[in-house]
Amino acid sequence: MKFALLASGSKGNCCLIKDETTNLMIDCGTTKRYLNGCFERLNYDYQKADALLITHTHKDHVSQLRMFDQLPAFSCAELEKEDANHVRPYDRLRIGSFSITVLPMSHDCEGTIGFVIETQQEKMVYVTDTGYIRQDVMPYLANADYYVFESNHDIEMLMQTSRPVFVKQRIINDYGHLCNEDSANILSQVIGDRTKEIVLAHISQEGNHRQLAADTLIHRLKQKDLPCERVSIYAAEQFGIYVGGKR
Repeated sequence: MKFALLASGSKGNCCLIKDETTNLMIDCGTTKRYLNGCFERLNYDYQKADALLITHTHKDHVSQLRMFDQLPAFSCAELEKEDANHVRPYDRLRIGSFSITVLPMSHDCEGTIGFVIETQQEKMVYVTDTGYIRQDVMPYLANADYYVFESNHDIEMLMQTSRPVFVKQRIINDYGHLCNEDSANILSQVIGDRTKEIVLAHISQEGNHRQLAADTLIHRLKQKDLPCERVSIYAAEQFGIYVGGKR
């Protein structure tokens, strides 16, 4: 399994996942020009993708939905796409060689979900845009090979921004986004012997620093005597292609 994170944050989100036989996309935010540029650089024909998975319908995740009209789309929320496939939390989908489990998230957009994507050999967890992780979701996250996982903000940095109070409250509540500390605490509970790679995602450009997000996770793993040296940790940029998975 390989994946490419093309964009991650409040200005757009998109991720590609593939193995030898199956290609998936998760979300289609940002601009058409940017996405086409990424596809060209990766030599990726998005029209041949097997499915488009949508985490939720905020603009930074679906702004280019019409660009992918020809793809089967799967979403828990209502899409502006007549032939979209409706899924529910804890549904299991089979798309090509991938087995996909739909997980409920906690965000201020109805039907927000995350995904566990598995082959016979590997497992990937994709979680962004959630204020917290429900206890009944935690077992599904356990011992994945790869994590793309939200680490949105540092609370102190967020509070020092010029954003309105109501926006700050929206971000830090249970229907907002995971802070660095909460993200690190969750990951420290779920990673396992097979974990190879963690990509910290949806990092705020005003209320966080990429290095701070990564350092917070590393510190938490060391506190719990977890072998972080063998796990690749990368803090994603808003725009910039990151290629991960089996080399």
